[in-house]
Amino acid sequence: MVNPINKTIELGDGRVITIETGKLAKQADGAVTVRMGNTMLLATVVAAKDAGPGVDFMPLQVEYKEKFSAYGRFPGGFTRREGKASDYEILTSRLVDRVLRPLFPDNYHAEVYVNIILFSADGEDMPDALAGLAASAALAVSDIPFNGPISEVRVARLDGKYIINPTFAELEKADIDIMVGATMDNIMMVEGEMSEVQESEMLDAIKVAHEAIKIQCQVQLELSAAAGKLEKRTYNHEVNDEELRKGVREKTYDKVYAIAVSGSAKHERSDAFEKILEEYKASFTEEELAEKGEMIGRYYHDVEKEAMRRAILDEGKRLDGRKTTEIRPIWAEVDFVPGPHGSAVFTRGETQSLTTVTLGTKSDEKIVDDVLVHGKERFLLHYNFPPFSTGEAKASRGVGRREIGHGNLAHRALKRMIPDDYPYVIRVISDILESNGSSSMATVCAGTLALMDAGVQVKKPVSGIAMGLISENKGQNFAVLSDILGDEDHLGDMDFKVTGTRDGITATQMDIKVDGLSYEILEKALAQAKEGRMHILGKIVETLPEPRADLKPHAPRIETLTIGKEYIGAIIGPGGKIIQGIQEKTGAIISIEEIDGVGRVEVAGTNKATIDAALRSIRAIVAVPEVGEVYEGKISSIMPYGAFVEFMPGKDGLLHISEIDWKRLEAVEQAGLKEGDIIQVKLVEVDPKTGKFKLSRRVLFPKPEGYEERPPRAERPDRGERSDRGGDRGDRGGYRGGNRDGNRDSYHDNRRR
Repeated sequence: MVNPINKTIELGDGRVITIETGKLAKQADGAVTVRMGNTMLLATVVAAKDAGPGVDFMPLQVEYKEKFSAYGRFPGGFTRREGKASDYEILTSRLVDRVLRPLFPDNYHAEVYVNIILFSADGEDMPDALAGLAASAALAVSDIPFNGPISEVRVARLDGKYIINPTFAELEKADIDIMVGATMDNIMMVEGEMSEVQESEMLDAIKVAHEAIKIQCQVQLELSAAAGKLEKRTYNHEVNDEELRKGVREKTYDKVYAIAVSGSAKHERSDAFEKILEEYKASFTEEELAEKGEMIGRYYHDVEKEAMRRAILDEGKRLDGRKTTEIRPIWAEVDFVPGPHGSAVFTRGETQSLTTVTLGTKSDEKIVDDVLVHGKERFLLHYNFPPFSTGEAKASRGVGRREIGHGNLAHRALKRMIPDDYPYVIRVISDILESNGSSSMATVCAGTLALMDAGVQVKKPVSGIAMGLISENKGQNFAVLSDILGDEDHLGDMDFKVTGTRDGITATQMDIKVDGLSYEILEKALAQAKEGRMHILGKIVETLPEPRADLKPHAPRIETLTIGKEYIGAIIGPGGKIIQGIQEKTGAIISIEEIDGVGRVEVAGTNKATIDAALRSIRAIVAVPEVGEVYEGKISSIMPYGAFVEFMPGKDGLLHISEIDWKRLEAVEQAGLKEGDIIQVKLVEVDPKTGKFKLSRRVLFPKPEGYEERPPRAERPDRGERSDRGGDRGDRGGYRGGNRDGNRDSYHDNRRR
């Protein structure tokens, strides 16, 4: 018998979130469905009964997956089934993972798998804002040890008003878009993008999000109590030897502390730490190391952490000798490699990014075909982190979750600074060549320089910085660190990345590893981050004060043209004949689409002459023929009564035999004309009823002396028109047209004369 338990959360604007357990996936350790409107997620959690041999970390795996059937769609590809995770799914998984991971007990090392599946969606509400709540609720109804609950919400600011979990449509108009994860008491994670907002505005958004999260956490506590899961399973995943722990500290701490305050370089410091450990291990036999080696390594890691933290809190000395607010030395260079359309090297301390920019046409757009998000992306940023950047001897294994997450942060930092309606598709590639702290922020700085080097007229340059935190006694004693090292990230309490222009923040990502982070600390960290950002921004502007005035000589050139949508078919032509012909003739690449009721034509080429030739052909198609104008046209066919001349692309007119020359002709060929000839003609009449065109060639020649115009012929009944001609090409996707009523009558009348 099914006895589900339900809890509801009021969002305050009429929307309701429902959490239900006890009906689905009951063999999992914990399972819930979370529903808001027609958006529904199933979250499950399963943990191994014990830890694997030698595991001394938290082996957590979070998977977020969207079913195409949730939105009534078929997946693409030959198999027509869901495949590997999309970037969006990976980013959502990371958002949940980063909040959950720090809240498992330090000594809990069993494998934990969290699966979140989107089973229903309406295309309005954003399911990723519910994923963290679903995962935490599944843990809440399980017996897995977890220091939660947590929840996540998205907060957006629209017209000055903060909205919790906005819709897709609302988010498009927002100037703040951040995801916040927190417990009842503490902020754990922040990530998002902004339109150059001030630090105080970002803090206000975080506070609004936290108030909503507190309500959701309380409901989970009630759910856990109703499910009878307040008591968690017992476990013993670590074997400890307190006497050994004490011995490790006594024998190594002073040596480690001396290195921590020495200000040495990364590899020198790492080798020195390793030497101390090896010297200590040398006092043990092989049998003793086989039994106690894992514990020694764990206790020595704690010594390193304590020494680094004490050096900062007690003496204000960091591992590389800097002050807490000091930025590492910076050097940068642009136009570093000749092949790409823009490039830059940005080096800050022992972190280095070589970033390139490639400019492309509409055909280079990225096609996004996710379950709820499908469209095209014109600004791409890819981040690569090869093992050699940290001196590791191992092979690269493709793009991992870390690369996708870091690249996404840099993308969000820069994308709002790309000019509006920029005609080029842009791909930024950041290759990290050295890494010791905040390579994603180096990517933002190098990306700004490379874009400016490419001649992209960015609205403003963007810089980024990573902040750290060392704290104790629940934040009563703390130090905020600017431009953190890799070790300060690993051994510290916070990784807080902030990017922005001189006028405000554009993106942020914050992960907190301790309880008790107050808004006072956050405010200080943001203020200190701004000082650092301005310093780094100054170095960027010193390297390249403003975007280059023009593109590189080998970059593609693109011009855009707006036309009436009724001309789109005329430019394309039947089966693409017209547009393909223009491309073949000029060498340009042409793309055309309808946007908001108008046609947008994009013409790309390697030089100005190519683009101008294509634009002339397109403008000729969309131009309105004017009576009295002289045109250069091509004879497309010859009839007994005259010739049809394509005087504008897609537009044919009749050059009657009587209008070829002032003298009377028995046949068109008498004037030396043949199909394919290029001749000049004048448009002398447009039939008001049919829109057909009457051309004349003879009016371009001097009229012979004594020439007398014959009287006009009598009107004769209309015999119709040939079925294979007539009309403006634009009416039927590019077919020809002409004024041919009574043509045969004119010919025979001419003969009788």
